[in-house]
Amino acid sequence: MSDLSQFLNLPLQEKKARGLLYTPAEIAQQPATWLTTLQIFEEHQERITAFLEDVGIHGPLESRPTVVLVGAGTSDYIGHALESLLRQKWGCEVLTIASTELLLDSDDYVIAERKYLWISFSRSGDSPEGVAVLEQAIRSYPNIAHLVITCNEQAKMASICNSVRRACVVVLDDAVNDRSLAMTSSFTNMVVMGHCIANAWSIEEYKPLLQQMVSAGERLLTVAAAHAEGIAERRFARICFVGGGSLKGVAMESALKVLEMTAGDIKTMSQSILGLRHGPMAALDQETLFLCFVSSDDRKAKYSLDLLREVGQKQIVAESIAIGPSSLQDEFSSSVDLFIPIEVSVADGYRPVLDVIVGQLIGLYCSVAHGLKPDSPSAAGVISRVVQEFSIH
Repeated sequence: MSDLSQFLNLPLQEKKARGLLYTPAEIAQQPATWLTTLQIFEEHQERITAFLEDVGIHGPLESRPTVVLVGAGTSDYIGHALESLLRQKWGCEVLTIASTELLLDSDDYVIAERKYLWISFSRSGDSPEGVAVLEQAIRSYPNIAHLVITCNEQAKMASICNSVRRACVVVLDDAVNDRSLAMTSSFTNMVVMGHCIANAWSIEEYKPLLQQMVSAGERLLTVAAAHAEGIAERRFARICFVGGGSLKGVAMESALKVLEMTAGDIKTMSQSILGLRHGPMAALDQETLFLCFVSSDDRKAKYSLDLLREVGQKQIVAESIAIGPSSLQDEFSSSVDLFIPIEVSVADGYRPVLDVIVGQLIGLYCSVAHGLKPDSPSAAGVISRVVQEFSIH
């Protein structure tokens, strides 16, 4: 983490003045806090698995509930990062539906008499949509069971569930209840808790995998910080992030991190690997940085390589970067300006907590380069740490 030390070691008053009190530390703390999140799961494992068994996750295949992953903004992207892993591990249908959509159209998504488990993710547990959707679902759809994962012990969503029989609340350590505007360690730790519940009955198999990711994450912090600083110095006007499957969730979250931390000064977009060709490629230009999160699966990785070669041949971006397994570095290096290696061999379903560090650090360094305060980059208050209250109809 030596490259982040330029922020971490500043005098306290300078950190406050420059808006660097929270964000750098919250990014840097991530690998260590993942182990704390695992510990929290193990402390509550019996309660969590009993709840999951009660709602049918471990029952006969044909009677398992439809699982819906619910959140807004970054918390919605947690669902996209976890959807395929939960589907594979639990053997049931898993959907990601933003609470911003459910608040408007819940009747379009809920089928009467069908069994559901809604897993709601929320850093604060106080976002207007999250609270309203949970209250609405409890009132109108008694066939829905609820698992709430939050970083705030005092969350409204947690208190709502106290009087609900088919509900379970998991609260993460207060250290990952990020104080900065942008969610960083809260994102990766809620994803890690998602890994834990996906492996609820086989947690001993997940533990050594997480330890490997902690080590890889610590190395990535140093490497990616140096690259992020260089990217910020080159002052790109636009950044496009692409990824597939779980890594599409990383692309979405990375795009949001840069957009939030630069208060919109850098325009961002995210697309799937194959979706970019269907129109969105028109947005790329010589002021665009193009970043591709490359799958750990050999077949899927070939589609990323084809896309990077096409973007390069068309000369439609300023620079291109690939982030992927270190085993692919030689194959990809001739097709990109930079390859950032992920130095651990894990399936895509577990990769988001690592890859997103790159997007977070680009957001941080670009925020500083644009003369903004990363902890609170929106000086005019256009966006805030928790979405401001609005009328619920």
